[in-house]
Amino acid sequence: MLLKPNIKLDRITDITPLILERYNIDSLILDVDNTMSTHHGNVLTDGLLDWLNLMKENGINIIVLSNSKERRVKPFSERIDLPYISLGLKPLPFGYFRAIKKMSAKRKNTAIIGDQIFTDVLGGNTVGVKTILLTPILPESGLSFKIRRRLEKVVFKLYKIKKTEV
Repeated sequence: MLLKPNIKLDRITDITPLILERYNIDSLILDVDNTMSTHHGNVLTDGLLDWLNLMKENGINIIVLSNSKERRVKPFSERIDLPYISLGLKPLPFGYFRAIKKMSAKRKNTAIIGDQIFTDVLGGNTVGVKTILLTPILPESGLSFKIRRRLEKVVFKLYKIKKTEV
């Protein structure tokens, strides 16, 4: 079940404090590309700043964890006023553990939010955090992404992954 998310939603703004409370989550690790913006894009997804403020108002710890280089992640994270870890090497556990430690969080109360099964969900399940899989904002055009997305469709069918009822 390493590839099955705990929660499946369309957009980051679909995640509410009530959902987090239901799953006993008080700390969030956020992916950047196709989660908060398009792949290598700079435009924030609609409602992201209001959503981040709502999370902070509800006492949710938040950090950005991305496989991208610092020159991509730093300006993005500064723009939304969040700490970050670049070159996270997801799905390997190192970046997740660094993020959890930086937030002084507990694994059992932490969730990773991302758009990829083979990085975000696999890594999160491997280290023992909850996993929230989002629909990608915009499909990527690279060959490696096309292959991964096809493999993800197989995983969706195999594990019968559907949108979580909220």
